[in-house]
Amino acid sequence: MNLFFTRRGKKENTEPLKAAWEDQITSQSPKTCPACGQASPADQWHKRGQVCPKCGYHAPIGAYYRLSFLLDPGSFQELDRDLLPADPLDFPGYPQKLSDLEQSTGMMEAAVSALGSIEGHRAVFAVLDSSFLMGSMGTAVGEKITRAAETAQRQRLPLIIFAASGGARMQEGILSLMQMAKTAAAIQRFQSARGLYISCLTHPTTGGVTASFASLGDVMLSEPGALIGFAGPRVIEQTIHEKLPAGFQRAEYLLEHGFLDQVVPREQWRSVLGQILSLHEKGGR
Repeated sequence: MNLFFTRRGKKENTEPLKAAWEDQITSQSPKTCPACGQASPADQWHKRGQVCPKCGYHAPIGAYYRLSFLLDPGSFQELDRDLLPADPLDFPGYPQKLSDLEQSTGMMEAAVSALGSIEGHRAVFAVLDSSFLMGSMGTAVGEKITRAAETAQRQRLPLIIFAASGGARMQEGILSLMQMAKTAAAIQRFQSARGLYISCLTHPTTGGVTASFASLGDVMLSEPGALIGFAGPRVIEQTIHEKLPAGFQRAEYLLEHGFLDQVVPREQWRSVLGQILSLHEKGGR
């Protein structure tokens, strides 16, 4: 069974980062924060990387947009852009939904992988995008993560993954669940070869993504306020019939209890990752 196909003959967008950046500044209307309810000028949101100027709420952002302010200018080289999922289960409406999302988001799948650099330090990057089927992990997403790890291992570069996902993709059934083992095995091979893996968690990171590659970083980082867990708090409370602690499964709670190494505000990602990569290059692992 062929789980993937590559779309041929389509003109590739050679400047997806520039397009994503410009898309964020076209609207001049004030933006209302869903957390504090206050409105702020759109350009103020943009200057802060889509972080509320009033309360610091970190709004979800697209993969290309994140890479546009994260990577050094001119260093972006996308990997496996045309890798797409097939429809192995003949799930009703699935091909059309994928096609519609491709048109509306400019993405082929819920993950973008690339070679790039931060403050001159080269690495392999993979970023999940919640605007594409909630960043759910299907066969193509699992393959992209696996290939990113293999590229990093082959080129002896650090691997940095930004996770944002609602879990496995139901339209691909058990094949999507198999990506948990597949990606975890790829990360294990990479780490056994002494590769540095930095896992960066954003809101939300849940389900099979949390239960596989997102939790396996040598360094575990997160954005403020991110929901991180396997099942949601409501499901857990209904299962154990107990009230969960305040802030349970949020980044700050997980930092306090040792799951995370640092909570990183969006404006500090370049400096924090640059410092980690610099130390890695100087001292090895």
